[in-house]
Amino acid sequence: MLRLTWVQPEDLVGHEVRQAGLDGRDASAVAARWRAAGGGEAPLRAGASDQPAPARLRALAEDLLDELARLPGPSADAEPTALDRIRALCPDWPSPPAASQPSASVSPARLEAAWLGRAAGCLLGKPVEKLPLTGIRRLARATGNWPPTSYFTARGVPRDLLAAYPWNRRSAPTSLAENIDGMPEDDDLNYPLLNLLLLRRHGRSFTTADVARVWLDELPAGRTFTAERAAYRNLLTGVEPPETARRHNPFREWIGALIRADVHGWTNPGDPAAAAAQAHRDAVLTHTANGVYAAMFAAAVIATAAAGAADVHACLRAGLTVVPDGSRLAGAVRHAVRLAAAHADFDTVVDELHAVHSPAHHWVHAVPNTALIAAALTHADGDFTGSVARAVSGGWDTDSNGATAGCVAGLLAGSPGALPEHWTAPLKNRLATSVGDFDGTGFDALAHLTHREATRP
Repeated sequence: MLRLTWVQPEDLVGHEVRQAGLDGRDASAVAARWRAAGGGEAPLRAGASDQPAPARLRALAEDLLDELARLPGPSADAEPTALDRIRALCPDWPSPPAASQPSASVSPARLEAAWLGRAAGCLLGKPVEKLPLTGIRRLARATGNWPPTSYFTARGVPRDLLAAYPWNRRSAPTSLAENIDGMPEDDDLNYPLLNLLLLRRHGRSFTTADVARVWLDELPAGRTFTAERAAYRNLLTGVEPPETARRHNPFREWIGALIRADVHGWTNPGDPAAAAAQAHRDAVLTHTANGVYAAMFAAAVIATAAAGAADVHACLRAGLTVVPDGSRLAGAVRHAVRLAAAHADFDTVVDELHAVHSPAHHWVHAVPNTALIAAALTHADGDFTGSVARAVSGGWDTDSNGATAGCVAGLLAGSPGALPEHWTAPLKNRLATSVGDFDGTGFDALAHLTHREATRP
């Protein structure tokens, strides 16, 4: 039986009810009707429930999703999605570089370190994706690798522990230390490749429609998840951007847009505002409000680091300048940074973040994950191993968080040789992907292609 994930109406209602609560919309009546009709909760970890709903329940789910979309949202004014309204709520929105000043640049070596860092951080997080925090800690401690300073391994882990906390089924064959043979395919690397194609074809003045065209041309639908799959489905049914981000898409504030932001930062070194605006045009295909802010935040952080900034704390402050000051994302990031600065033990930071965010948020939501990335970078002071280890050790979306932290820390390191070899050597300068003709491409080649776009007028 084929159960296509992230698009079944009966699986979306529970997610939309939860998102309504985060938006301040009262969905209690809708939720009660759904439960009374026999509807279930949203799957906790999977993208689809085990069994399809009866036709009557599926039809009700479609109707309820439309009804939920019509509920008034009290947070809409404080958390807009349009770029001009976002800028109006950012009192410290960065100015463009002065025309009299030489333009900031980013070297191919720094870009290669960023690509490698993104891959290594992602690879560290892949086998423990979807595992609860307790499981991640117990698996790593069983091999003396806590906090993790190298890739996870199954060697030496007791059988009962592996049974209680099984590795990610799809990732373990390629992502445990004993199995790594180059960088396996992952959406956290596919999207930077797609955005590289986007810039090659359309330049930095691309539109959101251009993003959609590149996806339809180059991205297999089966390689999309959560908000991206919902938007892809919407495109195929004739829905135009930016409505693609809103139509039956309860994942519109999840982490998907953030994982697409790196190239926008890499190609706008020293110009966080331009990077954020570029990330916004990409993000609104699939996301709204805090989902968009997460992408803008990451792009601004990365643009600042790409210009050669050595202070990760300054990079994070630059990221906050492009996020509405009163938004949930800004508040979560500020709180995470304060926690990281206040506690020597990062496990204490993580426990507090989980206590604050886990009751209300899905583990892929952008708000807690962006906060965790900021906390990891702050606590590690930008050190590469410390950054990726902390980002992954905090749980939630482990591979995506490791990837973004690794990108930033790689940029701060400045060159491939500055990254510890035990992280980079297993990658074998080879990336697997189903995007375009990039399969098997080396990270050095990707860095030169990215540098070409960063320096194109």
